[in-house]
Amino acid sequence: MANSNGDAEEKKEMDIRSFSSSQHNQTPYIHKVGVPPKQGIFKEFKTTVKETFFADDPLRSFKDQPRSRKLVLGLQAIFPILDWGRSYNLRKFRGDLISGLTIASLCIPQDIGYSKLANLDPQYGLYSSFVPPLVYAFMGSSRDIAIGPVAVVSLLLGTLLRNEIDPSKHPAEYLRLAFTATFFAGITQATLGILRLGFLIDFLSHAAVVGFMGGAAITIALQQLKGFLGIKKFTKKTDIISVMKSVFHSVEHEWNWQTILIGATFLTFLLFAKYIGKKNKKLFWVPAIAPLISVILSTFFVYITHADKRGVAIVGRIEKGINPPSVDKIYFSGDYLMKGIRTGIVAGMIALTEAVAIGRTFASMKDYQLDGNKEMVALGAMNIVGSMTSCYVATGSFSRSAVNYMAGCQTAFSNIVMSVVVFLTLEFITPLFKFTPNAILAAIIISAVLGLIDYEAAILIWKIDKFDFVACIGAFFGVVFASVEIGLLIAVTISFAKILLQVTRPRTATLGRIPRTNVYRNTQQYPEATKVPGVVIVRVDSAIYFSNSNYIKERILRWLMDEEEQRKATSDPKIQFLIVEMSRK
Repeated sequence: MANSNGDAEEKKEMDIRSFSSSQHNQTPYIHKVGVPPKQGIFKEFKTTVKETFFADDPLRSFKDQPRSRKLVLGLQAIFPILDWGRSYNLRKFRGDLISGLTIASLCIPQDIGYSKLANLDPQYGLYSSFVPPLVYAFMGSSRDIAIGPVAVVSLLLGTLLRNEIDPSKHPAEYLRLAFTATFFAGITQATLGILRLGFLIDFLSHAAVVGFMGGAAITIALQQLKGFLGIKKFTKKTDIISVMKSVFHSVEHEWNWQTILIGATFLTFLLFAKYIGKKNKKLFWVPAIAPLISVILSTFFVYITHADKRGVAIVGRIEKGINPPSVDKIYFSGDYLMKGIRTGIVAGMIALTEAVAIGRTFASMKDYQLDGNKEMVALGAMNIVGSMTSCYVATGSFSRSAVNYMAGCQTAFSNIVMSVVVFLTLEFITPLFKFTPNAILAAIIISAVLGLIDYEAAILIWKIDKFDFVACIGAFFGVVFASVEIGLLIAVTISFAKILLQVTRPRTATLGRIPRTNVYRNTQQYPEATKVPGVVIVRVDSAIYFSNSNYIKERILRWLMDEEEQRKATSDPKIQFLIVEMSRK
């Protein structure tokens, strides 16, 4: 027994020595890549769909909840007001009241002007700031976005509809087509939200949007020269060449100096008010209330001087009363149905892109989460309801949302306050706008759209990515020199082209080690990075697909040939190893 115990001890010591020596001599342990567990076709498809469309797991809060609680959570998901309304208090109401009154003073004159961009009577602009904001306040998840007609969508809708029907010859059919397009714009938006296809709007790149918005702003401003100069016969085309020809051909006979004086005076006042608001953030209310003051003063001036009898064009009679129902005016069959669907899809997508971008901007500033799919459903629902109550396409307005934010809004209740003010205006005040000169509406729109020209963003895009700048400038020139539709088509085409280019031609780079660290970076961006002798490290900035595998192979071989030539010239060691770095950090 003693002998066997001694042998066992000796064997144990030998094993320990053997293990100890092997620790110094053995090759590094190679970690094997585990094979994922096998899944059935149905389960794999289900997982892929879930990760693609339900990455945020929207039904998580419903798990392990009783039926009554699920009902409450379901209603809160559809109507977020039932959630935040429980914690609503007097302090929040005070903030929403002030901001709601402020944006109402801005929206009323803007709505009258924007309706003209859509070739509609002034009351339809006001209608679109009454019903849609009410619907959004109950269903929207953004606390800061202000709802109503916007310049770009109004121009786009007016241009597309005018290509189908002449509003001056067939006003009734034109109005019906506008409601039809609004209905299908809402259907498009709601469908994208319900099917969780919101990521589709991200295919329109930021650079293309910057260019499109800038071009649209210039086009809108040029269109206002008709009212600003008092021209009666004006081109129906929107490109800059046709507009400038129309302007200069009418210089001798149609320009009205009284109209120009009114427009130039109040445009100067509006721009000065905006300058004051930018210089001092506490005076944000000055540019917000300036348009309403301009309308009141100019209307009073025209009324007491009878300037309308001296050639100054005025708004004229605005229908009094709230939105009449318009369900029976929507085309659900006939030749105009497909035209309404096409127009509605385009207008709805642009409206959606603008609203979601605005909502995300202010959500990040206030550090709260915005559900893009819920926003789409809310925007879609409000436009569907709007189309049935004599409204045209409404969306989030950046200028009003910025004022809403600076005025201290706390919740979407500010939209309800604005809606109430518009309701009172429709019921009691619209007759007072009869003598409002068109020149003041032109001045208000020009001052509003100038903020859409973001030249600083264009300069930054040029510095960061030249291809993005091509998309930006292509969309800009397409809108300015051709039409809104051409500019939009260019923006979408270049955006898709860039996506395809990035997938099929991903960036590659050789890496070197930063001195005194274990960090490896691009040798072109970090010239001080040193390459490892005998080793080439190549980074591929994309996943490898069938569409780019051949390109990546050829590019890596070219890197190897380039490195080999450089090392021969400098007598460095031959390349023995190639490392392809494809991690995502």
